[in-house]
Amino acid sequence: MKNYCFHIGIDVSKLKLDVNLLNTQTLVSEHFVLKNDVKSIKLFIKTLTKRKIDICDVLFCCENTGIYTNHLITISADLNLDLWVVPAIEIKRSKGISRGKNDKTDAKDISYYSLRNIDKLSLFTLAELDILKLKMLYTEREKALKSLLIMQTSKENVDFVNKEIFTQISKINKSLVCAIKKSIKMIEDKIKQIIRSNEDLQKQVTLIKSVPGIGNQTSLYFIIATKGFTAFQNWRKFACYSGVAPFEYSSGSSIKGRTKVNHLADKKMKSLLQMCAMTSMKYDVQLKEYYYKKKAEGKHSMLILNNIRCKLISRVFAVINRQTPYINTYKFAS
Repeated sequence: MKNYCFHIGIDVSKLKLDVNLLNTQTLVSEHFVLKNDVKSIKLFIKTLTKRKIDICDVLFCCENTGIYTNHLITISADLNLDLWVVPAIEIKRSKGISRGKNDKTDAKDISYYSLRNIDKLSLFTLAELDILKLKMLYTEREKALKSLLIMQTSKENVDFVNKEIFTQISKINKSLVCAIKKSIKMIEDKIKQIIRSNEDLQKQVTLIKSVPGIGNQTSLYFIIATKGFTAFQNWRKFACYSGVAPFEYSSGSSIKGRTKVNHLADKKMKSLLQMCAMTSMKYDVQLKEYYYKKKAEGKHSMLILNNIRCKLISRVFAVINRQTPYINTYKFAS
């Protein structure tokens, strides 16, 4: 494992970055405040080199704050910096008992987290450009679909509003609904265009869709969530990320809780898998028989469906690892 001479903790916000430079030998730290833009971050990197600090011996660590970390991620990719992006809840729970907070102390806590938990280090790798494009387009499609559902609720007013007023409102509503539908169609066409232009993505989509019960949107989100199946080592880790992996809850002889899934999960992936599980039960004879077999044994319906979600994830990872479409061997069974 690489030994870093300096650990830099960065508290990211919309307008500024609070930076804590921690020397691993002396445990002396310095605090800096930068604007959250490309120019300011590059100037800070230059000041480090002027102080004869080798960038290769520096570990940059920050919380995952979504789009606000984009400038930092872009520069780390351009300059080959070692960047560790950690979920905010993990850093928060590692602090122990704390009272109060501010950006300066948060940056210091992040730098000490990276020092103490170096054995957990997982350097950030910039996802392929096409996957980043797909992620942005998928997000915009979700926003447009929510807007469409909201606009379509105006139809419920037909029997409760003055007809003259409703006629005027419905004309405006129809034009807005039409515009949103056109936007959704444009987004979907752009997504298809990106996938067609990338052979690897096109092959991954084809392989995922070969699994019964999985359609276009789920296959697309699989690629986005796994960063093209590079972010997770195996299907079990992805099942944990998706919130379908069960965990034991017990302690000593007094606490014997039931085994259950954790609420810390990618809720979108979990909901898509739920719909896929329901669909696969209709069209996959093997999973259908599995469901009714477990139901006859007295198992709860949601437990069986969760098992099916896990089976679907394992099938997806299997076809990606083998690079061959899913084969239903069950139909060959005697």
